[in-house]
Amino acid sequence: MSSPVRSVAAVCLLLLGLTSHAAETFAERTLKEIVGRQKNIFARAEAEKDNLDEAWLRGELQSVINSYDVLIQKNPEFAAGHAAYGQLLGQVGMNRAAVGILLKANQLDGEIPMVKNEIGRLLAEDGKPAEALPWITAAIKLEPNEPVYHYHLGKLLTEARDELISTGSFTRAKLDESMLEAFQRAAQLAPDRMAFAYRAAEAYYDLETPRWDDALKAWGALEEKAAPGLEQQTMRLHAANVLGKLGRRDHARALLITVTEAPLQKQKQTLLDELAAAAAK
Repeated sequence: MSSPVRSVAAVCLLLLGLTSHAAETFAERTLKEIVGRQKNIFARAEAEKDNLDEAWLRGELQSVINSYDVLIQKNPEFAAGHAAYGQLLGQVGMNRAAVGILLKANQLDGEIPMVKNEIGRLLAEDGKPAEALPWITAAIKLEPNEPVYHYHLGKLLTEARDELISTGSFTRAKLDESMLEAFQRAAQLAPDRMAFAYRAAEAYYDLETPRWDDALKAWGALEEKAAPGLEQQTMRLHAANVLGKLGRRDHARALLITVTEAPLQKQKQTLLDELAAAAAK
């Protein structure tokens, strides 16, 4: 999922589109001010991390929530206000309230892709994947070049595979094809976001018949792009795992020798044990 700061940036872009006309309304100016405060709060929270004052954060977010309440009470037909408010409520875990506000935003303006994606994402989190699917696909239809929407689709198809197949919406083969395509599209649209490329490589494991050769190529390509050290060796660890699945145990062991970062040693040893067990059979 997208980070709070990135999500706030998406709201800001939405506002730019909504306020491109000559005269900016008071509601639009107020919303920009609220979103600016929200962005600063999340930026400080991200910067302080482990040293963050949780009481401060709760107080600041409650203040922002109160401002949204006033805004939509005074402007009940203001779709962008409902959209931004609903997204914030989802970010702070108030999912039920968030869905209600976002549904109102969608009723007021059915052409906001972020709203549809957020409704789908929150429904999925609430264990309602069949209800979530049409919302996320509608977001993609409205904004096909937004990588986050494709990522959310891939995630939904993976995590709710059995339930979605049971509805008759997909065969396993069709679901696998759609899932892989969604993750790959997210990675293509956001080549600077390593997390999307990483998940696209992992997606080859999730297929009914894993595509190990394709996975190996993907990890090799990612290692070339990764930062030296922990990130690069993580890709190497994945490659070693795939080599083991392909029966290329000597190559896998040789690759594992080069994995020296401390946080990866437990996973490295697990793979070495698996390789030894496979060789003993």
